Amino acid sequence: MEVAIFILVVLAFVALSGALVRLVRVPLPVLQIAIGAALAWPAGGLHVEIDPELFLLVFIPPLLFGDAFAAPKRELIELRGPILDLAIGLVFFTIVGFGYALHWLVPSIPLTVAFALAAVLSPTDAVAVSSIVDRNVVPARLMHILEGESLLNDASGLVMFRFAVAAALTGSFSFADASLSFLYAVAAGILAGIGALFIAAKALQVLGRIGGTPAEAQVLVMILLPFVAYLIAEHVGASGILAAVTAGLLTGTSGIFRHLSVSARIQAMSLWSTLAFIFNGALFILLGLQLPDIIRRVPPELTSRHWLFEPALTVLILTLCLIGLRFLWIWIGDIASVIAARFGKRKAEPFGFHVRLAGSVAGVRGAITLAGILSLPLALQDGSPFPARDVVIFLAAGVIICSLVIASLALPRIARGLVEPGEDPGAAEERRARVGAANAAIATIESLAGEGGEEGEAAEARLAVADSIVAGYRRRIAASDEADEARADAREAGRLELELRHAGIEAERAAVRAMFRSREINDHTMRALLSEITLTEALLKSRRDRK
Repeated sequence: MEVAIFILVVLAFVALSGALVRLVRVPLPVLQIAIGAALAWPAGGLHVEIDPELFLLVFIPPLLFGDAFAAPKRELIELRGPILDLAIGLVFFTIVGFGYALHWLVPSIPLTVAFALAAVLSPTDAVAVSSIVDRNVVPARLMHILEGESLLNDASGLVMFRFAVAAALTGSFSFADASLSFLYAVAAGILAGIGALFIAAKALQVLGRIGGTPAEAQVLVMILLPFVAYLIAEHVGASGILAAVTAGLLTGTSGIFRHLSVSARIQAMSLWSTLAFIFNGALFILLGLQLPDIIRRVPPELTSRHWLFEPALTVLILTLCLIGLRFLWIWIGDIASVIAARFGKRKAEPFGFHVRLAGSVAGVRGAITLAGILSLPLALQDGSPFPARDVVIFLAAGVIICSLVIASLALPRIARGLVEPGEDPGAAEERRARVGAANAAIATIESLAGEGGEEGEAAEARLAVADSIVAGYRRRIAASDEADEARADAREAGRLELELRHAGIEAERAAVRAMFRSREINDHTMRALLSEITLTEALLKSRRDRK
């Protein structure tokens, strides 16, 4: 019962945070962490012990799968060079640079443990990045690079974290063995994601052959997909995170959706967006719940005369060190890309100083870092306590919070003016696609309208229906016209149409409820009709939002 109440309380505060974020005007992850800390700070407040493996299994696969599915694949492929440079090269650069800096700053931390903390701090958090980074103020190219990096560097960072922990436990490290293990974890993780996608497609095919299979069963297969990918990879000693990301990246292009009914597709999209909001919120609230206990147990190695000032200063220095290493690596990559472009006689597209700085500050840390560091063993193989375990857990939690706060406060100011005013390239591309699709539909309808073979009233009815449909497509084309006046007229006509359709929908809804109250229809009929009305209203709202 206590577990159930705890889950309900967390879900209630997730919903509350969604409303409060509009009032306090801070990034949602920061607000949710603050809520979690406030709930756990009193002695009698909420407290929960996190099992890192269970935490990773429950939260990480669905969240990374959803982010990978929504990521723009074309842009990720085009920017694969800088993305892989950050997701792999920057991880190793961070491990070496940050590991030595940490060992120098806090000598009580052994070098192997310092490398372990550096490895688990190297991945950026995809959820936090997308929640904090405003797409309207950050250049699209940089945003795509940040998204791609945060999807891939989790695997490389956690794999190297395992090697560093193993070195701390055994006292030995083999670069050759680590390299082979890393390649195996990556390759097998990708294959596990592909295998899970194949299993899901076969399951949907079997369900499709069984007549009358409910759409909910198909939706459940899609929800289980990232968990299956993660578990398969972990079972064979590969990267479960990379398996979930691979499954998400390939889902849209694999053709798996053709095995879903229309109802199942609509339900899956709606349910997945709801689950993503719930998992994101619960994840950061749970992160906040850990903070009071971590802060209360400030390790004595970080304090001498001031209980709080010196630990806070150490965390700040380490966070700035991470940002500095990131800035240096991006700058080096910029120089390398310019040199490579000159040798290849291509046009170079280097980042400016402000873009480099924005990309450096935007590399926030989050839940994967906390889950990884909490998975540190309690003791060495000889039974002695794991060295500096409490210290690195405290520092990891502090860097997570500090990176989130710095990004929330500094990024809007750094990114100001980076995006040139004018039409968003993505919006222009969408407008051109709408016009092309509408023209194709008009050509097909006009061709079919004259091939019916009917005569008299039937032919006239066919042409009238075709003209009515074509008129709707022509209004869509006019609304996407590049001429401002034509677009304004079309949008005004569209606004009036939406207004009248909305009034009609409200009248439908009122009439259905009146018939239910007068017992002309039962509640089953009422729910069926209201569901259809709600779906129509959602489509109209989508049209209104696009305008």
